Amino acid sequence: MRHTLPLAPQFYVTAPQECPYLDGRMERKLFTALQGEHAETLNDTLSKQGFRRSQNVLYRPSCAECSACLSARIRVADFQPSKSQRRTAKRNAMLERRARAPWASEDQYELFRRYLDTRHAEGGMADMDVFEFAAMIEETPIKSRVIEYAERGPDQLPGDDATGPLRAVCLTDVLEDGLSMVYSFYDPDWHRKSLGTYMILDHIDIAREAGLPYVYLGYWVPGSPKMDYKATFSSIEIYRDNHWTPLVTDEDYSAELHPLSTDPIAEQVASITLPDTASKVHREA
Repeated sequence: MRHTLPLAPQFYVTAPQECPYLDGRMERKLFTALQGEHAETLNDTLSKQGFRRSQNVLYRPSCAECSACLSARIRVADFQPSKSQRRTAKRNAMLERRARAPWASEDQYELFRRYLDTRHAEGGMADMDVFEFAAMIEETPIKSRVIEYAERGPDQLPGDDATGPLRAVCLTDVLEDGLSMVYSFYDPDWHRKSLGTYMILDHIDIAREAGLPYVYLGYWVPGSPKMDYKATFSSIEIYRDNHWTPLVTDEDYSAELHPLSTDPIAEQVASITLPDTASKVHREA
C-alpha cells in the first residue's frame, strides 16, 4: 500500500532543556517536519512567522518561562551601515566570496571544528563529527547555498577566485522574500576582524543585488550578551505578537521575560498561517 504525507504539517514540542542564552531558564521548541513537494512553500510561509530551518525541520522557540527569543530580519532597502560596520567591511576587503551548492568539504569541517573548539567548546554542537556536519550542510529540501569567504593570494586581484585559506562560511537558504542565514562559522584567529558582522553585511549586499527585501538573522534575545551584536544593525525588525515590527530598545522587551508572556501551545499552533496547499493543522502538541 502506498502511504502519502498529510497535506497539513503536524506540530510537536521538544522536551525542556537548558537555555543557551539566558542563565537559569529552560527552553523548548515548537517544530514540524520539512518534507514533500511543498517543502519550499512551507519554509517560505513559516519563515515569515519566526520559524527557522535545521536540516529537515522547521522550529520556533516555545518556552514555558518566557518569550524572549525573537526572530530578527533586516530590511535591505533601508539598511545604512554604521561607521564601525564600514570599518569592518574595509578590514575584510581581502576576502573573496564564492557561492557553492550545499556540499560539505574537508576545509569547511576543519574550520568548523576550530571555530567550535575555540568559541563554543561546551555548546550543543561541540560533539558533532564529520558525518553530522555533512548532514547539517547537505540535508536540505529547499534552495540552499554555502557561501564561503576565502583570502586572496598576494598576487590576486578583487574578483579573482581566491587561492588563500578559507576564513568564514555561511549556510544560507534562499527564500522568496530574502536570504536566511541558517548557520555561520569563521576562523577564530580572525576574531578581531568581526567576521560574523562582515558576513551579515555581505549577505545584505547579496540580497540587494538579487532584489530580495530581507536578510533573516535568526533569533535576537534581549538580555543575552551573545545576541547583542544583532541589535547594532539598522533597519532591524523582530517578529512579535504575530507580526513584524521595528526593533526598539531592550527595555521595551522586558515583558517577554515574564512567565505569563507565553500563550498555551494549542493557541500558538492555531495562530500559525499555513500555505494554501494545507487544509488544516494537525495539533499534536
